[in-house]
Amino acid sequence: MSSFADARPARFDGVAGEALARRLGVPRVVVFDEIGSTLDAAHQLAPEAPSGTLVIADQQTAGRGRHGRRWTSPPGSGVWLTLVERPADARALDVLALRCGLYAAEALDLLAGATVGVKWPNDLYVGDRKLAGILIETRWRGTAPEWVAIGFGINVLPPALDTAAGLLPGTSRLAVLDLLVPALRRAASASRHLSADELRRWASRDIAAGRRLSSPGEGVARGIGASGELQVLRVDGTSSTHRTGSLTFADQP
Repeated sequence: MSSFADARPARFDGVAGEALARRLGVPRVVVFDEIGSTLDAAHQLAPEAPSGTLVIADQQTAGRGRHGRRWTSPPGSGVWLTLVERPADARALDVLALRCGLYAAEALDLLAGATVGVKWPNDLYVGDRKLAGILIETRWRGTAPEWVAIGFGINVLPPALDTAAGLLPGTSRLAVLDLLVPALRRAASASRHLSADELRRWASRDIAAGRRLSSPGEGVARGIGASGELQVLRVDGTSSTHRTGSLTFADQP
């Protein structure tokens, strides 16, 4: 199946959506065998969906990321989901991708067999290999957010790429959901910008700290600020901050 309109009851690793909802403590789980993007389905559901509604696909044929990037997500190889939430504090949206990444990384250490690192603004790493990515899309009513769709994709099996990581052999996708979904929901329910404790926790996992960057600004990465801005120390000793863009290491081919 390729669109929400064509949806039929499906199971995720043998578990139906209703059973998954009970297991994860969320109001509804919609499961697809195959879909273009779980984000698209989530936005179709969202106008009438309660907060915590979850869309999961075994396979995505047109998954999307930042800057319009597209990819396919092979069946059985990972967890591809979108979570619909209705945040009460619009200020928290400034840091929602960072907060989701941090909370997810902390939850997934056990299944990764290592400390999961965070890379500004929306990726998770094991060592120097990418494990997961986050894309958040907000729909507004006037100046207030009506809902957010938190897209999250994680490799359970390691792809055949030198730059990609997976979880420990034998990890089940249901075990990933058990840890990941509550972590994302906690992140989505938080208010305000990042706290001092969250900044400390981020710093302990920040794979860019102290490394030389070529973008979004040239210099050495010096962590992030409370409102999610990347801080970079230039060669001349001055600092720059960046709220958008992609982080690229100077030694990255």
